[in-house]
Amino acid sequence: MAPKRWGRWVYNCRIVRCLAVCHTEPVVRLLEAVLSPSAELAVLVESRALARKFESSELPVSVDEADRVDSYVKIGVHPMMPVLIEDNGRTGLRKILAAVRSAGGALIYVLGTSVADVLKAESLRADYPEVTTITLAELAGSSLLTELGRSVTRQRVQQYQRYMDDADRVLILTHNDPDPDAMASGLALRTVLRRTRQTAVIGCLAPVTRPENLRMVKLLDLKIETIAPDQLKHFDKIALVDVQPHYFQGLLPHVDLVIDHHPEQSGHNAVFQDIRPGYGSTATILTEHLRAVDMDISERTATAMLYAIKSDTLFFNRHANRADIEAFSYLYPLADASAIRKMEGAEITAERLDYLIKAWQHGRMMDHVFCSFLGEPPREDFIPYVADFYLQLEEVQWTVISGVVNDQFVVSVRNLGYTKNAGDFVRRWFNDTGSAGGHRTMAKAVVPLEAFQAKFGTCEGSRINQRMLELVLEFLHEAKEK
Repeated sequence: MAPKRWGRWVYNCRIVRCLAVCHTEPVVRLLEAVLSPSAELAVLVESRALARKFESSELPVSVDEADRVDSYVKIGVHPMMPVLIEDNGRTGLRKILAAVRSAGGALIYVLGTSVADVLKAESLRADYPEVTTITLAELAGSSLLTELGRSVTRQRVQQYQRYMDDADRVLILTHNDPDPDAMASGLALRTVLRRTRQTAVIGCLAPVTRPENLRMVKLLDLKIETIAPDQLKHFDKIALVDVQPHYFQGLLPHVDLVIDHHPEQSGHNAVFQDIRPGYGSTATILTEHLRAVDMDISERTATAMLYAIKSDTLFFNRHANRADIEAFSYLYPLADASAIRKMEGAEITAERLDYLIKAWQHGRMMDHVFCSFLGEPPREDFIPYVADFYLQLEEVQWTVISGVVNDQFVVSVRNLGYTKNAGDFVRRWFNDTGSAGGHRTMAKAVVPLEAFQAKFGTCEGSRINQRMLELVLEFLHEAKEK
């Protein structure tokens, strides 16, 4: 399926979609075995007899002339689609390559069945520098899928690099009160864009407040500028990291780039986007971007990114995958471990202790759910802090902690991941009145207090807490019934 288009290409990173141009059954079978189910494979063959061998298979096989441009146009070949071409020594390889290129193909791999085929294909590089040659032995290994993914990422990064190059001033915007993942991702993106503090500002609409995050800012000498909404129009290009446009509720004049690991939210037309909800941190995505274009990563940037991956995944105890582990392994020797030790640990300050006690005094526990309303804490970070803390209790499987900050009703949800999705819970009850989203084990909603009261008809603390408990128990009992 071709990517959507709004004047310029927009890309999401999901399963890699590949086209294989094949002439023999064994190569088709081998490609299917190596790439499925991590990649979506379509096959183009010239022989109807060969196509009939796959009639009982779910593999999409089309019959057409391999050296005609329109054969690839009909399939929807585009610059981000890897095209693998079998060279069996009897086909007009140059004509096929020319047709693929003319149709828009840019990630082209020639599969040689022998060393002689590979050497011949290598000789084509002068005319077709985008071509990579692979032997069948290499194809049978596990590295092909990694190489395809890196090639797609390289193509995506190079395109947004070129697009952002002509901007005098770029804003790399994070969510309010940015956490380590947001700040590290901003630092990494500035490296990818080959810019300085002056030409690429890392900014937010509300400043860093959490003590451990302020410690990170100080130790790594980060400059995170607080931007007023009326300043947004003064930037030529705007990139979002660890957040998506819906969060800003129409404040952004335009969005040029979005890189995020939270579930995708619709309703915007960013020029480029790389959204991977299966990843544990946005810093992991940026690590892949940096590696794809072979950029050097400074110790400071590596330290920030390593700390971000650790904190966002709770050191791989929450919503992490193999990509997060690989990024961590790559960054570890580049980072300053002593600086990370200084940044780690959410200190129990006197203020935080007050709200932990208040949450316990006014909270309610039912069916392994701990629910508490904190009133009006001075900072929003108290709410997720309390939610994380009480999830550690032996009998607790869900925490739902809420409070009012600057006339906004804020709720943080945490769970152990055994039952229904926390993100689904907040989206169900709050998506229509404010911003709501998250993952299976952690989620957040921010709703104007007036909208919350209009929908749920309550403003007294104990009633708010009771109502929140009812909402989450109803949600969980529905899951059991299904």
